Amino acid sequence: MSKVDWDMAARVARRFSGSYPLAGTYHERKFELQAPELVARASDLVSNETGLAMTGTPVVRVISRSEWVETNAKAFGALLAPLEERLASNNGIGSALAAKVMGAELGAVLGFMSKRVLGQYELVLPTGDADYGDTVLFVGANILSMERQYEFRPSKFRFWVALHECAHRAQFTAVDWMRDYFLSLVEELIDTSKPERGRLIRIASELRTAIETGTDPLGDAGLIGLLASPDQRGVLDRVQALMSLLEGHGHVVMDRIGEREIVDVRRMSDVLTARRKDPKSAAFMKLIGIEMKMRQYETGAAFIRKVEEQASWGTLAMAWESPEALPTLDEIEDASLWLDRMAG
Repeated sequence: MSKVDWDMAARVARRFSGSYPLAGTYHERKFELQAPELVARASDLVSNETGLAMTGTPVVRVISRSEWVETNAKAFGALLAPLEERLASNNGIGSALAAKVMGAELGAVLGFMSKRVLGQYELVLPTGDADYGDTVLFVGANILSMERQYEFRPSKFRFWVALHECAHRAQFTAVDWMRDYFLSLVEELIDTSKPERGRLIRIASELRTAIETGTDPLGDAGLIGLLASPDQRGVLDRVQALMSLLEGHGHVVMDRIGEREIVDVRRMSDVLTARRKDPKSAAFMKLIGIEMKMRQYETGAAFIRKVEEQASWGTLAMAWESPEALPTLDEIEDASLWLDRMAG
């Protein structure tokens, strides 16, 4: 019996994702025709900016919120399959009721995110779907909505989003070990996911200590971090360090190129920064651990800028040499530590 009812997840996600009046109209079709050219231009500029040479031509698709949900449900299903099997065989935990509850919870998360995601690069997600792979996706409804809400010039805003996704494509195609390393961290998280005797007592103790000391009991990783075992927290630190580097690097690259190519890029950047910090969704994001990703943009971008300030933009190339050269979480917080280690 599966631990997650993925059909339930998809149904709940569709209810949460809502609709947008211009979705599926000629506006979205026009965007779909324009998108490959935007990605091609963005790819050339990102390669020149980063020194990361991308090969091949990605598939470019403009998709609906529902399609985004389905794609990511497949990816999570593939990633979590080994963990589902382990949990399902443990004391009846994989009951139909538990599967539906987990499906509903994950569906709510996917539905919420489907209204916010602008673009996504697909190579890192093992969906098992032949239609996906080296693919740049744009969620048409969300991009159209933001363009109209903030009066962004469509060609410029779409190009700016393309820059971010092409920066991620450079990271995962030009750095030949990156995808395998990322998936190895996921596998390690799954391998360390095992029943922990006294877990609830441990969590209660940590919550009590946090309350007594006035610290945040959820921290940056939300419930994911709180529920993680001590073994998993070390892996989570490596995941957070990697994602901070990748997200921060992507954010700096899109802004650097955008400042040269797009007149109102600063306003676009300010709007997205404010959007990530919107108090209406901040509590929900913190609860499920998504806030960790929001903070990754800030800490990762600060690390990138500090390395450039203390050394040079070219010095960042050392981070792509091997997994061992990646900055740790402490080094993300203090770039001088990483520079000292690499200099040694």
